[in-house]
Amino acid sequence: MRKKKSRLLTIDKNFKPAPMDEGDELYPNGIFVFNITRMIEYLKGHQAEIVPEIISVKASRSSFFKPNEDHINKTDFTIPIIMAEISPGRYNVIDGNHRIEKAYRSNVETILAYKLSPEQHIHFLTSIKGYHAYVEYWNAKLKDSISYSEKRLKDQRRHEQ
Repeated sequence: MRKKKSRLLTIDKNFKPAPMDEGDELYPNGIFVFNITRMIEYLKGHQAEIVPEIISVKASRSSFFKPNEDHINKTDFTIPIIMAEISPGRYNVIDGNHRIEKAYRSNVETILAYKLSPEQHIHFLTSIKGYHAYVEYWNAKLKDSISYSEKRLKDQRRHEQ
């Protein structure tokens, strides 16, 4: 039996934040700021390794998102959105909320999405402080997830006896 690889992140002392050029699209989420422009460039250059998946529009649509109505009409929902894994198995849209909204309003059920793991999207953080905070955040989420899974397994075994 193969041992499962740990998903715990470790601090890379040589981490370099993603540069921010004038005009770059950024996705700020508290201390975590991702350079979407750089992420898109990376995805274009790595299409063989990172392939978009078909996702449900309805399941991916955020009830908190307040769309810019003028921008919705200019979007093309055939362009894959980008989702980041923000806790084990849970992804949030970091690029493409307007495309999802337009697809939803057009009664489109599925669209394509790049689903990036922390190991993939962490390189697009724009600050050292954000990087360190993200490593700590992810590891805490991972440990919580493992603890929850272990508790459920114990409960299941107890009920089977």
